[in-house]
Amino acid sequence: MAKRTHSALRRFLDSEARGGLLLIGAACLALLAANSGAADLYRDSLDRALGPLTLHQWINDALMAVFFLLVGVELKRELIAGSLATWRERRLPLIAAAAGMAVPASIYLAISGGDPTLGRGWAIPAATDIAFALGVLALLGRRVPPGLRLLLASIAIADDLGAVAIIALAYTETLNLPAFAAALALFAALWLAGRRGLFHLALFAPAAMMLWYLVHLSGVHATIAGVLAALAVPVKGGEVSPLHRLEHGLAPWVAYLILPLFGFANAGVALTLGGLGLALPLAIALGLVIGKQAGIFSAIWLCDRLGVALPPAGCGWRHIYGLSLLCGIGFTMSLFIATLAFAGQPELIEQAKGGILLGSLLSALAGYFVLRTTNPPGPEQSRSLRSAASV
Repeated sequence: MAKRTHSALRRFLDSEARGGLLLIGAACLALLAANSGAADLYRDSLDRALGPLTLHQWINDALMAVFFLLVGVELKRELIAGSLATWRERRLPLIAAAAGMAVPASIYLAISGGDPTLGRGWAIPAATDIAFALGVLALLGRRVPPGLRLLLASIAIADDLGAVAIIALAYTETLNLPAFAAALALFAALWLAGRRGLFHLALFAPAAMMLWYLVHLSGVHATIAGVLAALAVPVKGGEVSPLHRLEHGLAPWVAYLILPLFGFANAGVALTLGGLGLALPLAIALGLVIGKQAGIFSAIWLCDRLGVALPPAGCGWRHIYGLSLLCGIGFTMSLFIATLAFAGQPELIEQAKGGILLGSLLSALAGYFVLRTTNPPGPEQSRSLRSAASV
């Protein structure tokens, strides 16, 4: 079972890393389109109506529900049979992720100056983009210790759990109780069916789409339906379980199609240096660059000093610092939260995008530089990390 779990995790990390490189390319293409003669064509194409929604809305509301379904599947796998299966394994990534969300949010609120309009964006710099961050690690090859990749993935997955809770609780304006009750009833039926071994993809797929529609009607953001549906998928049976089969089936579509489409549809912002000095983009950029590294690095250092949890074997403090910097790549989830926080306010969304892109770019470059210039620690350095716990 341990070998199967390790194999599944390795495939997940490799898929995320390759998808992250594709996501980086899609973001660059979006920036090129938005700052060239094709800018009007780019925006008009995204705003074109396709049935009840625009192309942009189909990508953000419908396709991203599939992304959140994969997030939910990954969370469930990691909590049951993965790197977060025991409290001992959960402590470090959960504490680091919590600090990595709280400190950026605090910096954002301090810089935004108590403006209630801007205050809605407090969660934007609290997110970490696992695909983008692992894509940067992929560029470093074997210079990165395996334990560091696993810790980064674990922190980002824990961060995703916090982001899902924030989206559900902080960005639900009104609640349609009958639709919400119907969604909960359908979720309960799916969960009971899975528990009794009645799961079948041919029945699950239409039920999940109905769940998406009911959640959409309820006023809670429809992408949460993806996470709820994932929780109902059975995990028994190792690599032949419905959960693992669903994850392996979804991962390529999400990594190589949905996330690049989302990046291309949302990263296109007209670059103006003057606008980056405004309170909103500045608060987001500093939250990502300063807040993430401060929160995560200090949390890991304190956990090590107090003996609460130890860093991975083979990692020096420069590796941990490089990881903390890479966690400042907010991109996908930050862009998604920005569209929720400032819905109906396109000017603020554009400002937020500028701050997200600046903060994510600086975090990526700084993290890459630190890790690129860090040699693997020797035995003495590895032991010194662990000896701190006894001090």
